[in-house]
Amino acid sequence: MKFNIAFYVHHHGSGHITRIAQIVEKLTGFDITLLGSNLKPFAHLLADDVHLIHLPIDTRSDQDLYFHNGNDVEALHYAPLNVSGISDRIAMMTDFFQKNQPLLMVVDVSVEVTLLARLAGVPTIVMRQHGHREDLPHLMAYQSAEMLLAPFSKSISPMSAQWIIDKTHYTGGFSRFTQENNSKEKRAHVAVIVGSGGTSINAVFLKHLSESCRGFQFYVIGQIDGERSLLTNVEFYGHIDDPKTVLDLCTMVVGNTGHNTVMEMASLDKRFVGIPESRPFDEQLDKANAISSVPGVKIVLPQSLFDTDWNTLLNDLETKVPNWEGIISENALNDAAAAIVAVGKRIFQ
Repeated sequence: MKFNIAFYVHHHGSGHITRIAQIVEKLTGFDITLLGSNLKPFAHLLADDVHLIHLPIDTRSDQDLYFHNGNDVEALHYAPLNVSGISDRIAMMTDFFQKNQPLLMVVDVSVEVTLLARLAGVPTIVMRQHGHREDLPHLMAYQSAEMLLAPFSKSISPMSAQWIIDKTHYTGGFSRFTQENNSKEKRAHVAVIVGSGGTSINAVFLKHLSESCRGFQFYVIGQIDGERSLLTNVEFYGHIDDPKTVLDLCTMVVGNTGHNTVMEMASLDKRFVGIPESRPFDEQLDKANAISSVPGVKIVLPQSLFDTDWNTLLNDLETKVPNWEGIISENALNDAAAAIVAVGKRIFQ
């Protein structure tokens, strides 16, 4: 029996929508809908026949006069009271659930949306992430799901209970880039990737980094917070849809340890200085720990940015041979798509 596929996409940063867009591209012959609060800036990543439902944000607005955090609910991460955005988005989602049966829902990520779908009788697949996620809300979401989908290899999987491991389908890592040789790299060229989800890589740090490493040329990709200094060894590119031409020239990359950045570094086999930012459930710190033993990877904590001898670190790192073997799978996207379809066929046979 033919069934529909929907994806809930969390609004924070660009990582969730980027990986979902890649998976969606491999799902052919299905009516596909994405639901989320920050889809418009990324609509160009999706084919014209992918439906988008723009949900209102779930945080307090000026019109929410009776907003209240309410009593603590151990089974939920986020459940404030009297937020119109939450009421509206739940009404939109349940209406969508009712009108688009049979439906399989992939959630990337939200405990509350996962449980809402299950309560509405919609089977779910939950995307796994790094971090410490064995709290009650996560366990309930994992239990309610038909399958857990990990967009990384089992070799860097976070510590989990055995039943979670058994329920997880590991695709191996993937990114928008393909593995190839690094023949275009130029010595002492360093890319600095500034993410959109909150980062300590700002104008003050870049000034410190560049002044500490006069023998290196830095290429900054992304939007910088703070006033840019006029530095002879720094070029600011701002946002680039495809930064690969810049990355190809660089022997090393400095960036945060968000999922997509790490997978892109693995795909390009780059020497990488990872800076794990503060995230819920220590996601980036857990990811940093998982890759810390990879040859050609150095981890620097945000609190150590101005105490680190960057000149020594970069000179030493440039002598290393990176080896991300086992992190990326060439068939990961096809595998993810096939796993999603297999769940749907099992349920709607």
